[in-house]
Order: sequence, then structure tokens, then C-alpha cells
Amino acid sequence: MAWTRYQLFLAGLMLITGSINTLSAKWADMFSAKGCHDVPEHGFSHPFLQAVGMFLGEFSCLAVFYILICHDRRRPEPRINPGQSFNPLLFLPPAMCDMTATSIMYVALNMTSASSFQMLRGAVIIFTGLLSVAFLGRRLAPSQWLGIFITILGLVIVGLADFFSGHRDDSHKLSEVITGDLLIIMAQVIVSVQMVLEEKFVYRHDVHPLRAVGTEGFFGFFILSLLLIPMYFIPVGDFANNPRQVLEDALDAFCQIGHQPLIILALLGNTVSIAFFNFAGISVTKEISATTRMVLDSLRTLVIWVVSMALGWEVFHGLQVLGFLVLLLGAGLYNGLHRPLLLRISCCARFVSADEESSPGERERLLNAGRVQGSDES
Repeated sequence: MAWTRYQLFLAGLMLITGSINTLSAKWADMFSAKGCHDVPEHGFSHPFLQAVGMFLGEFSCLAVFYILICHDRRRPEPRINPGQSFNPLLFLPPAMCDMTATSIMYVALNMTSASSFQMLRGAVIIFTGLLSVAFLGRRLAPSQWLGIFITILGLVIVGLADFFSGHRDDSHKLSEVITGDLLIIMAQVIVSVQMVLEEKFVYRHDVHPLRAVGTEGFFGFFILSLLLIPMYFIPVGDFANNPRQVLEDALDAFCQIGHQPLIILALLGNTVSIAFFNFAGISVTKEISATTRMVLDSLRTLVIWVVSMALGWEVFHGLQVLGFLVLLLGAGLYNGLHRPLLLRISCCARFVSADEESSPGERERLLNAGRVQGSDES
């Protein structure tokens, strides 16, 4: 069945904004500018401030939700289900997980490449699957277990690619690259806890997805904004890349933005893209399928990798190609992407092996059955 123009628009919007989200964050990290009080020029390394901007983008989804509800109520027959009333504090635990994981990932993005950052985020499949078995009582299919093991193999290959490329990378030390990769994987453990919490306590309350994302963004934005104050006084030594060597120097960030206005363009790209990406992702799941969303998310990794090489941010490494393909295979098996294909092959085999005396109508029925079952599995 062919996609409508609206579905094509949603798929393109998700792919483009998802790619811009990571690329703009990495672009901001690559700027250098003077800081406050005539501090010499240094790199823009402010991961927690970038995380605040990302949560601001998620928070804006709440405004989009209420705008859609107001517009929908003007119709003779409203189509949007606003969901039941709920206690907003229900979103506090997953929001804290999101805040912690996002901050860790932005710290890691300063240490490794944008493509490896995006590929290693595929580790969330491993931990989400294991936690769903442990805490949700879910039973994984053999193909899902196989997908998990293949994903682990893919992560090892991407890690080896970073290890070998780290020896030739002038922008990052090998120790920084390895630390960044480990931080990304550690963040996926927290993300998987967030997903399990959302499934166990949040989505059973019939909350609209945009409202869920916006509420989590609200908590993440205000709590992390307040935490920027104590972070300004917490010394972390050489771990920090700001002149005062504190956990986060927001004032230094604003001074750098004043000296290099293009930084604000990168930060705005991150904030705006995450809002549109969440809206497009939710709409793709609703209008097309969750499997399509997974495929588009994998293509996003490819786009980020190609653009990074085209801009000269990265060099080509064959192991990364292999790692990406293996991760794509693992994600496809875990999300059941193989099932529609197997159903089509099965129905075609039944069609070919059918008795030659079968009527044309019977053969057409077998083929149509394969198409319908394949679309249902999607």
C-alpha cells in the first residue's frame, strides 16, 4: 500500500530533524570562543546547558499538545483523545532518568564522533529487553534474544572502529574516545530504566504521547536549570573542559555565545529539532507503524555518518560500516522487522506449490493473505 503525501512528509520530517538534533549538538561542541573576563579562546564544552536546551524542546511539545486540543475542539466531532487526568508527578521518575542519561550522553559527545554516538545508542535494545523480562514479566521471542546478541556484536565492532581510529584522531585522545563510548553505553542503561518506568506506570494511564513528552520536558528543564547553580561551584579538575574546571560553567557559555553568535544557531537547532522529532516520531508510529519508526531511526544514523564525513568531521573506517550493518540487523530482529518478510515468502511458497488445478481466485487469495498479514505485523 502506497504512502500518502502526509505520511511521506512525516517520515521525512522525522529523518531530517532527528539527524539535525545530533549534528547540531556536535556542531556546537566544535566551536571555540573567548570566555568571560578576557579568558583565552577555548572549546565550547557545556553538555549540561545543551541538555537544558533539549528539555526546552521537549517542553514545547506540551504547548503543541494544547494547541492541537484547542483546534480539535472546534470541529463538530473531535478526533483527538486527550487522555484521562493523571498526577503529573507520575512523570518525575522517568524525567529524572531522561535528565541523567541525556546529560551523560552530551558529555560523551564531546569525547567521541557523532556517528559513533548515534550507533552506540543502539545498546538501549539490550538493556530494555533484559529489564522488561526482569520487571515487566515479559517473555522475549527467540528472534529478540538473537537480536540482542547481534546488537552486542555490533557494539563491539563499533568500539573497535573507534579504538583504531582513535590512534589517528587529532581532535580526541584515544582515552577520551573510549571513555565517551563507555559513557554512552552507560547512559543507555538509564534510558532503558526510563522506558520500563514509562511502560509500567505512565502509559497504562492513557496519556497522550505529546503530553507525556512535554511533561517530562517540563520536569527536566526546570530541575536541570536549577542544578546549573550548584554545578557552577563543583570542581571536577581535568574532567571539565572549561577554564574554571567546574562541572558546568553556564556564565562562560553565555560569554562564548556573545563572542561567537553561531553557537546560538547550533543550540537552537538542537532545541527546535528535538521538538519536531518527537512530534514526527509519535505521528509516524500512529499513521504508519512502529516498525517504520525503527527503520527511520536507523537511517538517521546513516545520514549523520554520511554528513559528518562530508563535512570533514570524521574519516571513513570500514569497521564502522560493518558495525552499522550488524547493529541494523540486531535492531531489525528485535523489533520483528523480519516477520512480514517471512510471511510474504511463506505465502509465495504456498502459492507456487499449490496444485496446478487450483483456481486463479484461490491463488489470488493466498497472495492477498500474505499482503494483509504482512501489513498487520508491521
